[in-house]
Amino acid sequence: MFSVTVRDHIMVAHSFRGEVFGPAQRLHGATFLVDATFRRAELDADNIVVDIGLASQALNGITAELNYCNLDDDPDFAGINTSTEFLAKVIADRLADRIHAGALGEGARGLDGLTVTLHESHIAWAGYERSL
Repeated sequence: MFSVTVRDHIMVAHSFRGEVFGPAQRLHGATFLVDATFRRAELDADNIVVDIGLASQALNGITAELNYCNLDDDPDFAGINTSTEFLAKVIADRLADRIHAGALGEGARGLDGLTVTLHESHIAWAGYERSL
């Protein structure tokens, strides 16, 4: 399986509901490094997995929608604990929508899968993997 990864970052504010989250139940900030890994079994006609420039632009467009936002105020996330795992899925699904819409070029329609990983720190991260 071939892969290409592009990276961006987001800074958000949010809070959680539930005792399991301890002090994170209060409003707090979080900064994430965001890695999006695109996979395919065979390279396309140009011998690439995906156009890195278009992949970077697509990821940046999604992170720009979330960056510097208080997720508690976003109607899309009303009543949802916006955990690292959940945000990885949101970003992966939004990337998949862009792939299917052709924003990453026709060659990207041959991608097999996508993984989004959000790094909370140098010792903790979470991700979401999906097929395309």
